Amino acid sequence: MIDSYAVIGNPVSHSKSPFIHTQFAHQTGQEMHYQTILAPLDGFEIAVKHFYQQNGKGLNITVPFKLEAYKLPTRLTERASLARAVNTLKFDNNEILGDNTDGIGLVRDIAVNLGMPITNKRILLMGAGGAARGTILPLLEQKPAILVIANRTKHKANRLHQQFITYGNIASGDYPDFSDQGFDIIINSTSASLHDKLPPLSPNNFTEESLAYDMMYSNEPTPFLRFAKEQGVRYLADGIGMLVEQAAESFFLWRGVRPETNSIIEILKLKT
Repeated sequence: MIDSYAVIGNPVSHSKSPFIHTQFAHQTGQEMHYQTILAPLDGFEIAVKHFYQQNGKGLNITVPFKLEAYKLPTRLTERASLARAVNTLKFDNNEILGDNTDGIGLVRDIAVNLGMPITNKRILLMGAGGAARGTILPLLEQKPAILVIANRTKHKANRLHQQFITYGNIASGDYPDFSDQGFDIIINSTSASLHDKLPPLSPNNFTEESLAYDMMYSNEPTPFLRFAKEQGVRYLADGIGMLVEQAAESFFLWRGVRPETNSIIEILKLKT
């Protein structure tokens, strides 16, 4: 029986994960099947259990279930435990391992694919939701000069600040608190781009040499990336590379082999 994997979410038909993992499997000579699972908003756990009972080997979790998925594993990686959000499940006999590969995917895309060192850089992370939480530990492990979490709802940013304060130099607040400060890397983890909106950034946050990075991706530049370009920012990136790199980390967790990612990123950039 061929090992079965899937991405589960709602909605999920738009997901690029089946294409990515099928390419990884062909590239590495792995025999596996990868599908999409549309779970009812009130039926996530039941859908996971059904997949598990059908001898499923692993799941990628997408919106809106990453926080709910955190409750299911029998064992968590440190990064998933700290993020309190899970985007990857691995089923092995009676064990369910929960991981969060979003942060390492982001770090690899910035540091390796884009060639932008994170160490000693000033980073502004916009948003304090599930997408942000998965990235904080991997970013701090790169030892930036400071990681600032800015969020419209200040107490949510402050809560993350307190949770990760022992892992590196971190600060938090709402956007006006940092309106006069420039950053080397500005990361948009909010859902604003999905609604064609812009977080309340100050033009002062950017320098010409900044990297503006949006975790979202679309056929056209997001409002955040358009705004950054208007400020004269030279380095712009969307989340396609992060998507592929976090998938590669999941694939490695499941299959024990690390696929090559650059060719897949280039294909997806042509498709979007």
